Amino acid sequence: MAKMAFCFWILLLSLPLLISAGRSGVVSQNTFEVKKQLKQLNKPAVKSIKSPDGDVIDCVHVSHQPAFDHPLMQNHTIQMRPNFYPEGVSEESMKITSSSKSSKPINTQLWHTKGRCPKGTIPVRRTKRKDLLRASTIKSYGKKVHKSIPKPRSADPGFTSQSGHQHAIVYVEGDKYYGAKATLNVWEPKIQQPNEFSLSQIWILGGTFGEDLNSIEAGWQVSPDLYGDNNTRLFTYWTSDAYQATGCYNLLCSGFIQINNEIAMGASIYPVSAYKGSQFDINILVWKDPKEGNWWMQFGNNYVLGYWPAFLFPYLSDSASMIEWGGEVVNSESEGQHTSTQMGSGHFPDEGFGKAGYFRNIQIVDGSNNLRDPKDIGIFTEQPNCYNVKTGKMGEWGNYFYYGGPGRNPNCP
Repeated sequence: MAKMAFCFWILLLSLPLLISAGRSGVVSQNTFEVKKQLKQLNKPAVKSIKSPDGDVIDCVHVSHQPAFDHPLMQNHTIQMRPNFYPEGVSEESMKITSSSKSSKPINTQLWHTKGRCPKGTIPVRRTKRKDLLRASTIKSYGKKVHKSIPKPRSADPGFTSQSGHQHAIVYVEGDKYYGAKATLNVWEPKIQQPNEFSLSQIWILGGTFGEDLNSIEAGWQVSPDLYGDNNTRLFTYWTSDAYQATGCYNLLCSGFIQINNEIAMGASIYPVSAYKGSQFDINILVWKDPKEGNWWMQFGNNYVLGYWPAFLFPYLSDSASMIEWGGEVVNSESEGQHTSTQMGSGHFPDEGFGKAGYFRNIQIVDGSNNLRDPKDIGIFTEQPNCYNVKTGKMGEWGNYFYYGGPGRNPNCP
């Protein structure tokens, strides 16, 4: 009996050491995984630039970028320019433009105030340890939540936002689409919870809204979880399986091949629009190279950023079946209430220019590689009292729409 009691006390006294050792093992494993992931994402830099917003931009040799970690990219020859541009791409100045229609040079990204990357390199926003630790898991860093795509009622009449994502978009479907273009003004919407985001983008879609959805996305976003701040940032995203295992934001996995040395994916856009003040907008064009089949992205008219290789997208190999333009937010319904995370400017479309978010000159690329106005535009929003859309057509703006809203308000409790 005395021997059993002695063993019990020995075990009891050893428990803290065993627990501590277990915790140490977990911490050690996490530290190893973090270091491994950081090494994978942060390639050796030719030059590094410290941005005023705290970002570090690494100038990485174009052939050393993350895209080439993909096994199918080992022998890939970089396509340094598109074979074809869509007919009808305007020659206007491609820098960010202001509401005064001025073409004076404006810094497109904040880090430009501290330097530029040399030719032969691309600017890559450095991933930091704290970035990875904000993610729910290290593997999920830089990935969207499954089923976050806006699914218009035409695709499923009974659809409601069950994923916690809400949208205010316009869309076209029922034809073959080889690209899309838009000019959208840039805002800095307020985010209620760090795990929520607000974005405005173009979606290029193929496949079904099931497990095989292919999506190419580009626009601007505010995402505290992803970036650690509330800055408005240029972003891209892609997936070939409805956000399950493939794809990521920006250059956070193998996929997008960047060729441009001036624009950094995920870097802050500067300046942004002010309510009742100056409006600043950006142009985004995504199109399919008819010869190689790669999907290219252009930021304004001067910055061809790079391309998504054709092999990534089995359901975009010929064309897209739907194009969407508009806003998306995460609504986590904290304490049972709708989020107050803003979309666009945080104001409803009815307020109009200088006050609401807009997309103007929305166009699609057709089978003859021509930019043209979309036909039969549809509208989709889950809760118009929270975020809404208002379309129009006029003069220099072509097809346009105002969109967005404040989220929680007396009519959206």
